[in-house]
Amino acid sequence: MEYILKNGIVFDPTNNVKGEKKDVMFKDGKIVEQVSDDAKVLDVTDKLVMPAGIDPHAHIAGPKLVVGRMYRPEDSRRGATQKTSVIRGESGFSIPSCPATGYRYSRMGYGTVVEAAMPPLEGKHTHEEICAIPNIDVPALPLFGNNWFVFEFAKENKIDELAAFISSWLKITKGYGVKIVNPCGSEAWGWGKNVHGFDDKPPYFDVTSREVVKALAKANEKLGLPHSIHIHPNDLGHPGNVPTTLETLDSIKDVKKNAGVRDQTIHCCHLQFHAYQGNSWKDASSGAEEIAKYINSTDHVTCDVGQVTLDETTTMTADAPMEYDLYKLSGLKWVNKDIEFETAAGIIPVIYSAKSPVNTLQWAIGLELFLHIDDPWKVCLTTDHPNAGPFQRYPRIMSWLMSNTRRMEMIENGEVHKWVNSRTTLPTIDREYDFNDIAIISRAAPAKIYGFEDRGALTPGYNADIAVYDIKPNEIDPSKEYEAIEKGFSLTDYTIKDGKILVKDKEIVQVKKSRTIWTNVMGLEKEEQAVIDGIMPFFNQYYSVKWENYPVHDHYLSDPIRVDVQASK
Repeated sequence: MEYILKNGIVFDPTNNVKGEKKDVMFKDGKIVEQVSDDAKVLDVTDKLVMPAGIDPHAHIAGPKLVVGRMYRPEDSRRGATQKTSVIRGESGFSIPSCPATGYRYSRMGYGTVVEAAMPPLEGKHTHEEICAIPNIDVPALPLFGNNWFVFEFAKENKIDELAAFISSWLKITKGYGVKIVNPCGSEAWGWGKNVHGFDDKPPYFDVTSREVVKALAKANEKLGLPHSIHIHPNDLGHPGNVPTTLETLDSIKDVKKNAGVRDQTIHCCHLQFHAYQGNSWKDASSGAEEIAKYINSTDHVTCDVGQVTLDETTTMTADAPMEYDLYKLSGLKWVNKDIEFETAAGIIPVIYSAKSPVNTLQWAIGLELFLHIDDPWKVCLTTDHPNAGPFQRYPRIMSWLMSNTRRMEMIENGEVHKWVNSRTTLPTIDREYDFNDIAIISRAAPAKIYGFEDRGALTPGYNADIAVYDIKPNEIDPSKEYEAIEKGFSLTDYTIKDGKILVKDKEIVQVKKSRTIWTNVMGLEKEEQAVIDGIMPFFNQYYSVKWENYPVHDHYLSDPIRVDVQASK
């Protein structure tokens, strides 16, 4: 089938299209420059047209989600809907069911979502859940920051061996890139401890967080992976964590970049949780401006924000000691899940209240980061779903970013706590995002940061992943009509994925199979086998499972997209 989206107002930052009235054409699932006279015309006159959204960091598949659904039945009861002739019934709010996850992203105009923390041992189950999520493509990031073998390679500075280990692990788990969570800290949790600085060591390992992160960054660049290391630094959520965050980012500035792969060598996820000044919550304040100044002055760092949405939600992270700290602070129920010698995880419910001084501080810090970071290509829209709020709130965040009027109403009318005035710079910032900025942080920038070469833009030859919103950019003032912005971005007139119309007139009309995206490193086959042979005696002695539990075979994958890269020797 051939289609023309006729007369839309197009924002396509990758191609420097900023609100032009033009047609977008696609055929056989791809964007094209022209179609025949037989093409079907979809009239979208004066409506907002963008590439489909890309969420660079969310938790949507894997063991944490399963445990969270079981232990929070009260959340599963929220958002329940009946099935229709097209879709299955939905359930859940902060932890939607697998089908609901795909449907809700589609309704918002999204086509790709990164699962940001896959335990290698749970790779099979993670991919099973990806198969159960319709309508979106999903790359998954395996966890490396607390792996015993990584510790040994980093301690001995064996970068070549570490690179071969990463390469083999990506093949084994069908993962996309390197994820690091609280390096050394989750291992320390096995002994009831944590690390609290970048140069701390976990018990019984003579290696620091700094050494682990730098070694992984060097190996990542050696491999030429499409995405940089993706890090959740130490000290998440603790007042006074700004120095640790800046040390972490600065430690990678001299790591030699693999030329021609991407701009950044480190991506810091949910940066809002790493931007707190102070010694305790009594004197906590924002460190967003200081961190933004660092990012503005460098070229090797990108980030996503993890914006607090002021909802009840569920926190789940491989940073298990932090979750225990949160449990001690809140007194709410808590569950812990550790996985072999790889990672740990904790889950608790959280209520982010606009009347809470701490929650208001967190809300303001996220917005400060968006507004203080000068270049929108360096920052991405996320809530660290579901940790700072459910992904369904992205349209609301967009309205906050586009409307200083709305932000000031919330501050001046007392909708949020007065700490926002004394402990953040948010009331002094009048910057407002425009539609092009929104397209960058939710489409073009995530695509560039992940090295995607087939999505995030309306380039001929790219996948026909397109969103059309019932918003007329030339007729609306986002600063004043912020409610219309939120409503408009919540439900598309059309969501098109791989040339298939999934949403029409705000209703899902078709469901398609999800696709798995993973990275295949070529050229290190001998080195990979040598590394696996070398670790097997230790593995057989200390692991409680067989090696055969690890490999994710092809039948676990959902119509996979394999990204081949050539490693440098």
